[in-house]
Amino acid sequence: MAESPILLLGGAAATLLQGRGALQDIDQMSLFKSLCKFCASVRTVREIIPVLRKAIAVAQSGTPGPVFVELPIDTLYPYHLVEKEVAPKTPPKGLIGKVQECVEIVSRAKKPLILLGSQVTLPPVPADKTREVLETLGIPCFLGGMARGMLGRESPIHIRQNRKEALKEADVVILAGTVCDFRLGYGRVLSRHSKIIAANRDHSQLLKNSDMFWKPCVAVQGDAASFLLQLSEGLKGYRCPLDWPQNLKERDILKEKSNRERAAEKTERHLNPLKVLHLADELIAEDSIIVADGGDFVGSAAYIMKPRGPLRWLDPGAFGTLGVGGGFALGAKLCRPESETPVISLVGNDACWSQISREQVPLLGSNVACGLAFTDYHIVADGYGGKGYLVSSSEEHKLDEIIKSAQRDNREGRAALINVLIGKSTFREGSISV
Repeated sequence: MAESPILLLGGAAATLLQGRGALQDIDQMSLFKSLCKFCASVRTVREIIPVLRKAIAVAQSGTPGPVFVELPIDTLYPYHLVEKEVAPKTPPKGLIGKVQECVEIVSRAKKPLILLGSQVTLPPVPADKTREVLETLGIPCFLGGMARGMLGRESPIHIRQNRKEALKEADVVILAGTVCDFRLGYGRVLSRHSKIIAANRDHSQLLKNSDMFWKPCVAVQGDAASFLLQLSEGLKGYRCPLDWPQNLKERDILKEKSNRERAAEKTERHLNPLKVLHLADELIAEDSIIVADGGDFVGSAAYIMKPRGPLRWLDPGAFGTLGVGGGFALGAKLCRPESETPVISLVGNDACWSQISREQVPLLGSNVACGLAFTDYHIVADGYGGKGYLVSSSEEHKLDEIIKSAQRDNREGRAALINVLIGKSTFREGSISV
């Protein structure tokens, strides 16, 4: 309406992955067509320059106005990288079946695994009942999304580390409300030698990418927790062979020990983010709800922080909608007034889009658009009537005391923000979300 000739550039999921559950995959074209004079989605590298020229010309011609050009990620990367990420492999053959087939498959398994997604926390099955069922089966579990915390802080069947390696060894994998989108490499991390059982309420999510990298031998459309309950009833007397979860747990402990050793390492400047997260995990109250909002810092938190129970972890979800933390915290306070809220906000401030920079710098040799300033978030907290704390390397020895001070503020009904300046870490090196 202001007749401004603006060129809007938007990233997008890779062309071949659109509609398959890629990170932040959305129909942007439908949104912008109602606002812009011209909209286009580039499909090949050779289209980039002519499409941009046309868009700029349209924006300035006649009555000026905004134009939108969408650039899918596979038009911005060298072909060999794109091919590695999206090229399908021959999926294993399998048959669609029902719960009894699953009972027979699991009963013969020597190395079964369960991957739990957010759906297992939904009614009608109470979270505590689902936990009881899982502990009865004794099958090692990996938890994702809102399912984090389902098995409490310490459980012999909750495996937190080395998921990729465990999936390579597993002979049976149960996807209980877990989707084969970018978080599971679109199904590539599943072994061709594993029998895959999938349970999901949504048919499109149940079979997501099963035509590319994987195929279930049994697919059950329905509530994932109810499915686990029925499976348990059919497996009366069954118990997963003990050496399998014990072996995974031993590896888990070794990896977590390694993480603690890495937390003790000195960064070039400021605090080690792993050390900050380990300390926070040790000090949070048992009834805390962890709201994880962000990119790289939160990616690390998912490996370090341990929710104490079901429905005590909230994050931006598969769509990566950063900025939901404030609203989530308010909602958590309404639902759990007895928990450690109003909010204590722990900001891992690295003045960078580190999740992007880690990949961009080696590939393009530039940190452009990733480097930020060390914003004074603690002053903003003070301005809104909360209590702000700044922790730099000179106050590192006080971090324990500062977190406890924030908890005291909390008990007095005052929100607190701890602005921790953190350094660069190689902890999540190689991780990429597309």
